[in-house]
Amino acid sequence: MDKLEMRHTLLAAKARKKMSWDDIGKAVGMSPVWVASACYGMNSASKDIAHQICDTLGVDSDVAEALVAFPTKAWDEAIPQDPFVYRLYEVVGVYGETLKDVVQEKFGDGIMSAIDFTMEVDKIEDPKGDRVLLTLNGKFLPYKSW
Repeated sequence: MDKLEMRHTLLAAKARKKMSWDDIGKAVGMSPVWVASACYGMNSASKDIAHQICDTLGVDSDVAEALVAFPTKAWDEAIPQDPFVYRLYEVVGVYGETLKDVVQEKFGDGIMSAIDFTMEVDKIEDPKGDRVLLTLNGKFLPYKSW
């Protein structure tokens, strides 16, 4: 089974079981954002966690093998059409250079790791309309001179 077939199998099982990413994350003891990313095929899971995900969703062990496989982290380079994904793309387009400049003023010349990284998604209730809080937490990696 490849990552794409795995993704379709896991998402269908999630829908069939009417589970949220929070439910699955709690069941396997991992962040719901990370679990979703693994199920979408963008991260690999340990054998233990892969089997826990499969048990939680009631899918066969061949899916666990695909969850353990190392992913190729690539995506369509076209401008996203989904409104939510497009807005994130827009945020990076509008604020990317600003964020880079502010981070480099505080840390020096380098990048934020997406390898040593966590992300949280929270809902903030607001009478003017609920807010989405995305927390991106990556290790700073300085560029080296040699």
